Amino acid sequence: MMPMVYTVYGFAIFFIIAWICLWLIHIMALSYSKWKLHRTVDRSPPEQPYLGVSIMKPLTGVDPNLFSNLETFFTLDYPTYELLFCVENEHDPAVMLVNSLMQKFPQVDARLFIGGLCVGVNPKINNMQPAYLAAKYPLLLVSDSGIRMREDTLLDMVQHMKEDVAIVHQMPFVCDADGFAAVYEKVYFGTTQARMYLGADFLGINCHVGMSSLIRRCALEEVGGLAAFGEYLAEDYFMAKAVVSRGWRMRVASQPALQNSGEKSVGALQARLKRWARLRIAMVPTTALLEPLSECLPLGAGASWAAGELFGAEPLPFFLVHVLVWFLSDWLMLRSVQNGSPAITKVEFLLGWTWSECCAPVVLAAALLNPEISWRTRSYRLDWGGRAHELKPKLKF
Repeated sequence: MMPMVYTVYGFAIFFIIAWICLWLIHIMALSYSKWKLHRTVDRSPPEQPYLGVSIMKPLTGVDPNLFSNLETFFTLDYPTYELLFCVENEHDPAVMLVNSLMQKFPQVDARLFIGGLCVGVNPKINNMQPAYLAAKYPLLLVSDSGIRMREDTLLDMVQHMKEDVAIVHQMPFVCDADGFAAVYEKVYFGTTQARMYLGADFLGINCHVGMSSLIRRCALEEVGGLAAFGEYLAEDYFMAKAVVSRGWRMRVASQPALQNSGEKSVGALQARLKRWARLRIAMVPTTALLEPLSECLPLGAGASWAAGELFGAEPLPFFLVHVLVWFLSDWLMLRSVQNGSPAITKVEFLLGWTWSECCAPVVLAAALLNPEISWRTRSYRLDWGGRAHELKPKLKF
């Protein structure tokens, strides 16, 4: 009987410690966001000229917002940069769109690369490789197709690129949009993702997401160049890991990355979250054990039970207070990331937040049960450690 009692108390203490740690992360991330995000960009003349930037844009297909998203890169307020557009296939409709923008802004140094170069299984790396080899500036900005830039965003990122810094990355966020899928997306990236991203950055943990990432080229060459990461799907994580291991530092920019996809759906976002979860599990297997404890409902349930066992607290009131305070904390986090009141109502936030929190354990369970990763038209299998192998399409008879 005594071993069983000790086991129960051991689990209860574990849940209480996890609960306390998560609330410390809440406080830390929210405080850090107030200091870190949306700082005023310094527009005074620099002591030394800013380094030139080669902006690599891997493209596949088009969506309703792609033209306006790409146009923001032609109007950046930065003295020296070039745009390098990367397309796999000459018949891709993105080719015509890029050509029209290049004609509209002939004063901007822009080039189009078609065909890619196979250096691994990662299609994004393969797509960008010719542009990487042709880039003429010491700083590289890897920017996904769905990113929309403010005119001073690149300047903000470069100002964070100190002498000992090799990577400046933007925290993922989203533009305002209509519909429940857009609310769900904004709530996820403005609360759960923002909290863990800012908390990890504050603690010095690798949280690099490469959707908008400024990289010092000499540091990337030290670890083998872009091609060295073609065997990974999560090339951003391993790139940052390799660069930091050489003594370089990473910084998060003041302005979040504004994702602005023109095609939003709940299913598409959940498929994306499942893919990210599968990548995390393959890279860091302990994710499967610890990640549920970072979610409001599983952690709240465990902590409520533990509080009852250890302190005689009523589990249901404890759980309800936990959820309410978590909800209010997330509303404050979203306001901080948004830099003001979000464009969604409190009712929309409540619905989106409830949906996001209820779906989080389901998304993680689905990632665990089906480790195969689908990315556009391709499928992959991951080894422990993160190396990827492309799966051949199954023949249909």
